Amino acid sequence: MRYITLCCLLLLAACARKEEQKKSADAAAKPEPVAVETVAAETRRTDKAILVTGSLLPDDSVTIVSEVPGRIASIRFDFGQSVRKGDVIAQLDKTEYQLAVDKTRGAVSQALARLGLDPSQIDQKPASTPAVRQATAQMEDARSKYESAQKLVKSGDIAQERFTELEKAFRAREAALEAARDEMRTLLANVETLRADLRLAEKRLRDTTIVAPFDGSISERKAAPGQYVKDNNAIVTLVKIHPMRLRLEVPESASGTIRIGTQLEFTTDAAPDTTFKAVVRELNPALSDQSRTLMAEARLGNSDPRLRPGMFVQVRLLLARDVETTVVPKRAVYTVAGLTKVFTVRDGKLVEHRLSPGQMVGDWMEVPAAEIRSGDTVVVSNLAQLTDGQVVRPRS
Repeated sequence: MRYITLCCLLLLAACARKEEQKKSADAAAKPEPVAVETVAAETRRTDKAILVTGSLLPDDSVTIVSEVPGRIASIRFDFGQSVRKGDVIAQLDKTEYQLAVDKTRGAVSQALARLGLDPSQIDQKPASTPAVRQATAQMEDARSKYESAQKLVKSGDIAQERFTELEKAFRAREAALEAARDEMRTLLANVETLRADLRLAEKRLRDTTIVAPFDGSISERKAAPGQYVKDNNAIVTLVKIHPMRLRLEVPESASGTIRIGTQLEFTTDAAPDTTFKAVVRELNPALSDQSRTLMAEARLGNSDPRLRPGMFVQVRLLLARDVETTVVPKRAVYTVAGLTKVFTVRDGKLVEHRLSPGQMVGDWMEVPAAEIRSGDTVVVSNLAQLTDGQVVRPRS
């Protein structure tokens, strides 16, 4: 009997130890809740806007080329330097072109001399030439003799043969006069041709001097003094950066909110604490077939040395005013590896929300109302150590 009682006591003690070990294991397996600081999401009224990426462009950009072939005598501006409209950028050797002008000018003088004009009368058109005047005098003399012979042949004072000779002489002088007038017209046409050749030669001479077409800065020099260039060879690239252009692609959903005259605000990493303004001047009449976006272009009103062509900027495009939105504190937003997360607490556990960065309203960020509602408990501490489904102990 004592033996049976002792066995029962030992069995009960063993069971009690197992129960205690199980409780200890369960306690060790259950994690301790993490204390986190929380705040409540809020609803605020603000202007509804989206951020669109844009780029800054120069007002004008042109590659200045040589219109005539030749050897570069000098280049007067280099990379980064400013030029004014009409400034001489480069000069080609003009010797051959000056000789061509002199040669053509001499040919014009010769043609004018045949017309009885001197080079100062190049713009005059003579009524006659020495040859025409001579032919006219000879024709008038022959006419006079012919008319006198007409009267004398009737009275029999001269022979018919003599009258015929005078008539032929008169007709020959008429033909000579007409030939002189034809030659004058030919000479006049030749002068016009030579004048055109002279203007072309003078233009080619002027083209050896390459000037700036507008105010700007040299962004690239593509030739050097002593280099032989053909026509249409690039010399420099000139850009005009005032006023600068802002080009952006507006999403289809926002295309109805932008108009010519709309004022835009934008920021850039080059001046993170400054907001710049621009006014829309041009709109593409149609959306892009590929991206379904509307191309818009604005002009910057004021120049700023921090802004340069080629920069990417973030444009704030206003969609609506005084709209009710749900916001969370900026310190509740955790960004890692390109992901933006916000944690809320529901039934003592964390719920992870992966969101696209929303509009900032002061120190608060807009979040989708479908994800987070006003009044939801949002975590604002220890964000890097938190995971979805983790047990937490909220504290305000």
